[in-house]
Amino acid sequence: MERFKQKLQAAAIPFRENEPLAAHCTFKIGGPAQLFVMPENEQQLCSAVALCKEQAVRYYLLGNGSNILFADEGFSGVVIDVSALGSDIAVEGNMLTAGAGVRLAVLCRAALEHGLSGLEFAYGIPGTVGGAVYMNAGAYGGEQYFVGDGLEHPMWVEILNNGGLADMLYMGVKLGIYPPLIFLGIGTMTDFAPLISNPKSLLLGAAAQFGIFGTYMGARLLTATGLVDFTQKQSAAISIIGGADGPTAIFVTSRLAPELLGSIAVAAYSYMALVPVIQPPIMKALTTSKERSVVMKQLRTVSKTERIIFPIMVAIIVSLIVPDAAVLVGMLMLGNLMKECGVVDRIQKTAGNELMNIITIFLALSVGCTTSANTFLNTRTLFIIVLGLIAFSFGTAAGVLCGKVMYKLTGGQVNPLIGSAGVSAVPMAARVSQKVGQSENPSNFLLMHAMGPNVAGVIGSAVAAGILINIFG
Repeated sequence: MERFKQKLQAAAIPFRENEPLAAHCTFKIGGPAQLFVMPENEQQLCSAVALCKEQAVRYYLLGNGSNILFADEGFSGVVIDVSALGSDIAVEGNMLTAGAGVRLAVLCRAALEHGLSGLEFAYGIPGTVGGAVYMNAGAYGGEQYFVGDGLEHPMWVEILNNGGLADMLYMGVKLGIYPPLIFLGIGTMTDFAPLISNPKSLLLGAAAQFGIFGTYMGARLLTATGLVDFTQKQSAAISIIGGADGPTAIFVTSRLAPELLGSIAVAAYSYMALVPVIQPPIMKALTTSKERSVVMKQLRTVSKTERIIFPIMVAIIVSLIVPDAAVLVGMLMLGNLMKECGVVDRIQKTAGNELMNIITIFLALSVGCTTSANTFLNTRTLFIIVLGLIAFSFGTAAGVLCGKVMYKLTGGQVNPLIGSAGVSAVPMAARVSQKVGQSENPSNFLLMHAMGPNVAGVIGSAVAAGILINIFG
């Protein structure tokens, strides 16, 4: 934030630190803004917003402050006051043009003076034109819209009229459409039988999520030391890399820190691809040769009834406990139910193949377009990559250590190596467990045992995502 303030000073843009937001909203309550920027003209406004994007600083545009409720702890980021800008009104024939800072009451009087109707409903609505359009203000049957070529929707009109292919595809990321659809496809290809037959492996999947919350604390510590300036939302988004689940990382980041989407997505998918390189040294360092050589008993056969009940039960329980994770876990379980019920074979194959491949292309293209040089090639990206590696490593280590505990408690019946599969990189992490175990004991086959923690990790990372969104969203 210090560098950001220096750039504001260099651009001669006025600002205040720890400005009480209670003085700038109609409710007259709210804590301080970390920085309160007061641009004096449109050029300074554009410069301030550009600086926020360049420095990946969280910002909020504030107009008249009508019906805005600020938290008592304030706003961790930059509040840009635009209430003094865009106060001009121009009338040409039947068209009335007004700046975002014009109060609705003033706009209504101007319309009345020029014999124009249609804005009567807005006279009693507090606030400015900008806030009213953004919030789609309305009363007594009247509403305000962005209007263009007969289409009336604040979001789509601008994109459909002025956007390109990448802009339209990015709406799937912005609205959180792509990740749940990918989870649907993953569900159609996932076999939960190893988890159902050995419910204890759920603990290994849960333990591997420690990397997520541990890295959040690490990001906050780095911020406290002044090495980098990550907000709480940005720290939470970075930490989800530890789940080793690309769609989940994109889902969380698009909601908490969209300005970091490119960097976090690249880090998440890179470490997923590097599972066979990163995990084995950690697994070998934390286990003994005797532990790695443990041969586990064959898993019991799971009935069709159990396979069908499991996704329904998990979807209900997760939805009740962590509602913000319901969309991901719900779609995952829906896909799995389609697979296990055996009566929608054609739809199941479409979801797991054609649909998933198309969505993956759209997702890769959309995220790739966000990795512009000014937002990606900076020191923040380096810190994100380092924190992502720490998150992934901590998750692997936590899973293995939990496996060692289970090894002790069961009298040596659990191979600790399967704990590393809890990071949810399906099925690669399970294959790594199999490979490391077989290198120690050629007659050892851990793949199906490792798939239990692996699929549990998918559920665990989605639940962790819901918790982060619930706390910081």
